Amino acid sequence: MATAVQKITLSSSRDIPLNKLMLSQSNVRRVKAGVSIENLAASIARRGLIQSLSVFPVVDADGNETGMFEVPAGGRRFRALELLVKQKRLAKTAPVPCVVRECDGAILAEEISYAENADREALHPLDQFRAFQDMRTKGMPEEDIAAAHFVPVQIVKQRLKLASVSPKLLDVYAEDGMTLEQLMAFAVSDDHDRQEKVWEAARTLGRMQSWQIKGLLTEGTVRASDKRAVFVGIDAYEQAGGHIMRDLFELDDGGWLHDPVLLDTLVADKLKAVAEEVAAEGWKWVEVALTLPYGATRGLRELTGIALDLTDEEQVMADARHEEYARLEAEYEDADELPDEIDLRLGQIEQALEAYDNRPVRYDPADIAIAGVFIGVDAGGALTIDRGYVRPDDELPIEPEACEGPEADSITSTEPEAPALQRAIITIGGQPVVETDDEEDDVIKPLPERLVIELTAQRTLALRNAVASDPHVAMTALLHKLVSDRFMTRMYKGTMEAGVKDIYFPIQDDTLNDCPAARAVHERHAAWAADIPKDDDALWDWLATLDDVSRMALLAHCVSYGVNALYERPNPLSASGISEYSLEMRLAQADRLARVTGLDMVDAGWRPTFGNYLNRVTKPRILEAVREGAGERAAQLIEHLKKGDMAREAV
Repeated sequence: MATAVQKITLSSSRDIPLNKLMLSQSNVRRVKAGVSIENLAASIARRGLIQSLSVFPVVDADGNETGMFEVPAGGRRFRALELLVKQKRLAKTAPVPCVVRECDGAILAEEISYAENADREALHPLDQFRAFQDMRTKGMPEEDIAAAHFVPVQIVKQRLKLASVSPKLLDVYAEDGMTLEQLMAFAVSDDHDRQEKVWEAARTLGRMQSWQIKGLLTEGTVRASDKRAVFVGIDAYEQAGGHIMRDLFELDDGGWLHDPVLLDTLVADKLKAVAEEVAAEGWKWVEVALTLPYGATRGLRELTGIALDLTDEEQVMADARHEEYARLEAEYEDADELPDEIDLRLGQIEQALEAYDNRPVRYDPADIAIAGVFIGVDAGGALTIDRGYVRPDDELPIEPEACEGPEADSITSTEPEAPALQRAIITIGGQPVVETDDEEDDVIKPLPERLVIELTAQRTLALRNAVASDPHVAMTALLHKLVSDRFMTRMYKGTMEAGVKDIYFPIQDDTLNDCPAARAVHERHAAWAADIPKDDDALWDWLATLDDVSRMALLAHCVSYGVNALYERPNPLSASGISEYSLEMRLAQADRLARVTGLDMVDAGWRPTFGNYLNRVTKPRILEAVREGAGERAAQLIEHLKKGDMAREAV
């Protein structure tokens, strides 16, 4: 005989005046968590009481109901209602929807309280994202959404951004096939097709970390912190129609500029406009480059201009700032730490006084007619204009001394004509190097000669910095060269060309001038130059009084300029240039210098990139580098790609 299914009877529901309710000691929630009572009260005031209270009748000793009801489940809602009464926003007798349970039933109040709190299913984050999106679609401003849910507006923007990711990827996230961090990485881009392709590529290549996904999405873009972007300005880029990709979840240094071609066009236009203004000053030539080559002023004579005097108004302002600075310094002389506003003010005064010191310089018109200007952009994105450099070919001939007598009549005095003004030639970057794809060739060919020269220029500069930082090695290298020349009569061109002759880099990539080694060499040289006397006798006396440590450091710095680890094409006839044997000796000695100084090019700041290495070598060499750096599996994942794509993935 079949057993009858017992029917369920639900508890009755009715409205009970708020002043007839009281908290129960059976409520299992003891620890405060979640939304505050104040926020919950605001939510009830806005939306009403969404969920009824579960209550039990309060009985006396004889078991008779007293008309009061205790609340074992919904205590936070009850307190929020009490707060609204206290704020006079709700009547104390306002009816409250309640589910009334039997006081002598089999289900304890504690069980009801526990079940109400434990049986809740947390809202999936994606449901929250989509809820915010629906509200925004229906016309609710982001500020109102934030206020309604008691969260900052930034949180709403982040949730809306996540909800705008490709629906296919949102489905993956809903099925726990993707983490929230990965989804946040995809929010960097608004292109659904690109998001989906990157997801497939990330899974194939095993690049599933959020930062790796972000790197794939932003490949080919330009960081907003790039000196080109800083030079042009983000506003100008956007006004020209450029799009910026932003990361709402992490610091992104301003984001990524999506259109490098547009950015480079804006940079070229701005540099050209500056060049035309400078050329109008009458200079013979103006050389413009985004990054001026290392050693661009080598062999040129620098003009000495005369700084323009301050106007009367500027002088009064400068004196006032000097007085203010001295007064603040004296006032806070004994303070352990300056107040923030005083520290800020002192910095502002220093900056203003520095501007007075860096006054515009006036040059003689005759000098301007034979000299030129370098225009570029420094590593921080600031425009650099270096005026007053004369090339050897433009130097005026030395006029003969005046003489008296008949011979003087035979000398015709002529004034050199000022050369015609040369228009500025804007050159941004070097000539592009186009390499073939080498699809069918599996042989690892030698590196292109130009690339070898560029790489050895980087290594030479790093070696200079390493030698200058190690006086012992510098002294050994110098003695080795001098002793070899004197006692062993080996006349090859080795790594150490003592004399000391500064080696120029005829071929270099556009990052050489801004690399860490170049900055270190420049800063060290500038520091010494500031101390070294310009008069010959004064220089001798100054050197004679230097302590041994300083003398060795200065010697190391000077010797380092003789380091030559450059590759150059050997001349088989040895008529000019370098012989094969001398080149081998030079590179072998460079290896030795690298060993004894502990030079590591990666530690020195060099990184292989798409432009400076990977896209300029053959596919087999790219795969060889990937195998060495990431393993055989990584190489297998990209070996089917075309060379350009392979080079990008290998970065």
